[in-house]
Amino acid sequence: MVRRAAVAYSWYPGQPARLAAAVERYLALANVQPMPQLRALVAPHAGLMYSGPVAACAYQAARNTRWGTIVLVGPSHHVAFEGVSIWPRGTWETPLGPVRVDRGLAARVLAAAGPLVVERVDAHSREHSLEMQLPFVAHLWPGAQIVPLVMGRQTRATAFALGDALADAMATPDRPPGDAAGADIAQGPHPPGDVLLVASSDLSHYEEATTAAAMDAKVTHHVARLDADGLMAELEDEPRHACGGGPIVSVLRAARRLGAAHGRLLRYADSGDVSGDKSSVVGYMAAAIW
Repeated sequence: MVRRAAVAYSWYPGQPARLAAAVERYLALANVQPMPQLRALVAPHAGLMYSGPVAACAYQAARNTRWGTIVLVGPSHHVAFEGVSIWPRGTWETPLGPVRVDRGLAARVLAAAGPLVVERVDAHSREHSLEMQLPFVAHLWPGAQIVPLVMGRQTRATAFALGDALADAMATPDRPPGDAAGADIAQGPHPPGDVLLVASSDLSHYEEATTAAAMDAKVTHHVARLDADGLMAELEDEPRHACGGGPIVSVLRAARRLGAAHGRLLRYADSGDVSGDKSSVVGYMAAAIW
């Protein structure tokens, strides 16, 4: 199974050298110190020229760790469905080379989630929310594997159940969920730091910048507190707060069950910072969880 790149040459450079240079330029400008013992990140997924400077702050925090697998959780923008779709094997095409899927961990997620997680190729084929993370993943960690997960309807039941399934799948047999040192993929015990969770989400859409910042602050507040329940309640009251709010809730819940105790907003910005148009913006956040 090969998932072809859907938005290369449009949302980001399709030429390897140009893409690597763009990613490295954003990373060099990220005013963030690498952080040890990370469990998860939140990163945006707009076109690279718009959200790349913010996403780079998240990935800069993680760059000094040698990640073996990155679990990517993002929203579905094109296909409406219940539950979560996984791409369980094969590779994902990128201009920087193919990125393999971690079959072992994907199988553990499927086993832990039961009927919640299914295989739906159509949910992935045009979806950009996960693909926009791959320039950073492929550039920073050549050889790292991924587990790609796209969430359909972002209900409380789906977001919480996926978070629990991720925690169960990542826990080692001798370190169950709730132990701060738990981390694993199916091939056997791995040290803390081997598996990184990434929630892919933009924030408010097409509001005036001041209004967007006020809306987005409600999301960043809950992320910094690792408050999955509070964020879910906020999203149920106003779904426009984040297009990938459900994936953020799942990653917060999984990270907390795996022992994370801290969250930090690394950067907030909006599309108007690049376009110059502050009358209608999309909000972006980068956050670290450990």
